[in-house]
Amino acid sequence: MATVIEEARHRSVAPADDIELRTLEDPTQTPIPSVSAIDEAYGLTRATVLKIVAAGFSFFFAGVNDGSLGALTPYILRTYHVGTEYVALIYASTFLGWVLAACTNSHIARYFGLGSILTLGAVIQLASHLLRFWGPPFGLYVVTFFLSALGCAYQDSHSNTFVTSVKGAHRWLGFIHAMWALGCLVSPFVATAIASKVQDRWTLFYLFPMGIGVFNVAGVLVAFRDSLTIQPRASTEAENSSRSKTASRDIIETLKSPPVYLLSLFYFFMLGVGITAGGWVVEYLVSARNGKLPDVGYVSAGLWGGVFLGRVLLAEPTHRYGERKMAMSYCVLILALQLVFWLVPNLISSAVTICALGFFIGPLFATGMSIGSKLFDKRIQPTALGFIFVLAQAGGALFPALTGVVASKAGVKVMQPMLVGLIVAMAIAWALVPKVPRRDN
Repeated sequence: MATVIEEARHRSVAPADDIELRTLEDPTQTPIPSVSAIDEAYGLTRATVLKIVAAGFSFFFAGVNDGSLGALTPYILRTYHVGTEYVALIYASTFLGWVLAACTNSHIARYFGLGSILTLGAVIQLASHLLRFWGPPFGLYVVTFFLSALGCAYQDSHSNTFVTSVKGAHRWLGFIHAMWALGCLVSPFVATAIASKVQDRWTLFYLFPMGIGVFNVAGVLVAFRDSLTIQPRASTEAENSSRSKTASRDIIETLKSPPVYLLSLFYFFMLGVGITAGGWVVEYLVSARNGKLPDVGYVSAGLWGGVFLGRVLLAEPTHRYGERKMAMSYCVLILALQLVFWLVPNLISSAVTICALGFFIGPLFATGMSIGSKLFDKRIQPTALGFIFVLAQAGGALFPALTGVVASKAGVKVMQPMLVGLIVAMAIAWALVPKVPRRDN
């Protein structure tokens, strides 16, 4: 069988009708399987599984970075003696990192192999944590979030593109995004435990993601060693110009695609909900509901714990019962839970509802990626996903920053009505995402 498969990969495969005729003429003749049939049956090799695991670990690393900010925000405010409006600079710096990645994604894909791009992203993220652990000045601390976002953007967009090409992609998308949520779940526990013990040296927490970052770099180097390549330098000026024109053409084609903007709008509001809730819930419970910082510091972990469970447990039902219908149902449930969180002023109730809210937010990210992988041509997927991630991060940066600015004047209670508005906008945006066109087998 192995010989037949190898032969099929190295010669053109006869049309299906021709195979049927030859089989009827000679019943003993075994039809040569098509390349697509072989890929369907043998898509999950050990190398592929290793790559999925490495991609999942990179998402875990990104989650450790993202999930820690909410728990550390009260310490940032008190250590650097800044108001809530200055936290907006962190989110703005993060957004700029994603913008640079979106502008360069298509071009670096023309010059570097997948493994090289993922390694570049992993190294940049590791560098950001090397600059944090010793307690840098506030300005440099803000800049590190630009670096972290840039490296994360390279890894996220290209890892997503790779995973969408794997058989049963909806399950593996659920897995890698669940790993991000797992990182967001773990990091508040570690951050709160360290910061509450040594409040004046809370930046020592960043030794934890530094260690994970080292394993992230090693994992990418091992799993994607077959694509640790750099495209040969163009032999002629014309060839070099052709590469640049191809990359620019992909960007232009992406920007002309209406589904890119509609799916981006959904992510814009969805990340606005998740990051705003995760980033400000601890400060909200301390300032608005008189919670004690060491006790409520773990509540943001409840949100990310819910997201993790949602991505693990709801991936298959969402795919089975219809992604569009299930995602809209989740939006309705999220709105109901947010209203309970707002209107019931109880710390225990708040912790439970924020966890349940995260549970139903969980599957939305992978569901959107699954829809996007079917809406966009494979050739522009890295560029399209990179663009979507940028607008998503715009929401993840804009709304938490806006909350901080408004909270500096009106108090952190403004988080609640903002979340309600964002959830409604998220549901409307999902309704506008075009349906995936049916394709013949």
